[in-house]
Amino acid sequence: MKITKYSAVVLAAACVLATATGAWGQNKPLVYDVQAFGAKGDGKTLDTEAINKAIEAVSSSGGGTVYFKAGTYPTFSIHLKSNITLYLDQGARILAAGPSLGGFPGPGARGGGRGRGGGAASAASAPATRDMGAQTPVDGTGPKGTEVSAEVLAMTSAFDSPEPNQWGDLAYQDFGHSHWHNSLFWGENLENVTFAGPGMIDGNSLAYNPPANARGIGNKALALKQCKNVTLRDVTFYRSGHFSILATAVDNFTIDNVKFDTTRDAIDVVSSKNVRISNCYVNSPYDDGICLKADYSLGAARDCENITITNCQVSGYWTGTMLDGTYVKDKDPAKSAATGRIKFGTESNGGFKNITISNCVFDHCRGLALEAVDGGVIEDVTITNLTMRGINNSPIFIRLGDRRRGPEGTPVAQIRRVEISNISAEVIDPRYPVLISGIPDHSIEDVRLSNIRLRYPGGGTSEQAAREIPENEKGYPEPNMFGPLSSSAFFIRHVKGLEMHHIDVTFATPDPRPIFWMNDVQGADFQHMKMQRFEGVPYFSLNNVSDFSTQIVRSVKDQRIERIDKGTVSE
Repeated sequence: MKITKYSAVVLAAACVLATATGAWGQNKPLVYDVQAFGAKGDGKTLDTEAINKAIEAVSSSGGGTVYFKAGTYPTFSIHLKSNITLYLDQGARILAAGPSLGGFPGPGARGGGRGRGGGAASAASAPATRDMGAQTPVDGTGPKGTEVSAEVLAMTSAFDSPEPNQWGDLAYQDFGHSHWHNSLFWGENLENVTFAGPGMIDGNSLAYNPPANARGIGNKALALKQCKNVTLRDVTFYRSGHFSILATAVDNFTIDNVKFDTTRDAIDVVSSKNVRISNCYVNSPYDDGICLKADYSLGAARDCENITITNCQVSGYWTGTMLDGTYVKDKDPAKSAATGRIKFGTESNGGFKNITISNCVFDHCRGLALEAVDGGVIEDVTITNLTMRGINNSPIFIRLGDRRRGPEGTPVAQIRRVEISNISAEVIDPRYPVLISGIPDHSIEDVRLSNIRLRYPGGGTSEQAAREIPENEKGYPEPNMFGPLSSSAFFIRHVKGLEMHHIDVTFATPDPRPIFWMNDVQGADFQHMKMQRFEGVPYFSLNNVSDFSTQIVRSVKDQRIERIDKGTVSE
């Protein structure tokens, strides 16, 4: 029989509808419908047991697809197996069962983030409530229209408990990074696992920041430990607690065309190799969007390497408003720093090597951050083609610190061979220009910035220009760790080997701070640059700088300075 494009589609649909009851005769089917194992998908009945049975059946038969047709499937922890695909069809929603926690900030939540969004549990409910200021009570009563069955409400603490981890107890990383079983989906030592389809994973009751060692409370949508050959494609993650994805030592990992509209971290890739993240929309107002880490949760430092991030958008709008297309900002910016962003760190016991980031958009969030503070090495990183708008701290932040949260003998971190090009950023917080800072006796090495266009609002003060900026070697790495900076465009300290060319800097209003403030910099070359000048304001403030040169820098003569202890360059 000739297979036409139309007949192939029909055949594929027929395969999807086949169930584990033996629809294909004596041969075991490749596709298992969870409803054949007792799942109801009615938004009220707890479907945990049925889903786990379906996964076990697929695994036992050698592999195949677990199929979710349209419906809402409340569930607690799902145990993944090797050689399976979970396919979520259009209209299928896997729902973290229990009362909506609306984010469940909990004690000590960093950044003061508040839970947003309501507890819609029925298939007909919208992705987000528009009453963004309402905190849903933990008792399950929530915004009008919330419907969770009595059975589900009676089992509010039924997620798997966090497994023991002797390395987590040593506090080399946060509680959330040290355990995987307290999740909606989890798996360890698996291979060949796929999530696919246009459906949704809704972390309705996942905790934003539960107390350490909390039992029965889930805080991650998907947690994977020491797995390989994992693919996520086309699905949507919504309000996912502390993490949408925590992937630790997951090699050959692909995330493609996935939407994340969540509260805290969307994607945490930890100590993993050969990772591809592409074509994703990531909205996370109260923590990081796409975050690479290399912690000590497995009892050893393992690098994050061979990573590609491309064609993605990160933002920090209210949870749910990316999915409904309204993109609502917090009415009180002081209560939300609109994190979003792409970041390396903070956990950095291991290193970050052979990494490329390209063709990404930052919108209403923090800027790009590269942080090595726990002894790891960042090296051989290429970042290109980024556009940024509405950046509430430094558009580029490269920080080498001395926190050294790790075993005794952990060395000071290193950063070297970083190239960043083709960046356009505007509407930037004027307090925090581009910031590249090592620490005394430990310089960041070999950084090249090129083809960068920055438009700042200006409006800095003379008091800021005169500030002594603290070193704060052991502080948590964020641009605001130093307070408002003493430069208007670039703050550069403890750097060896800096090249900058084709840089364009403009300001909406005058700023009395020097455009560049530099301290303890060896080997700095500036070429083909255009910088808006204000009367009486120097271009460069130089402190303990050697081997400094300018060439074709508008309004500045070509020059080379062997060494200068303290001075300025204005022409």
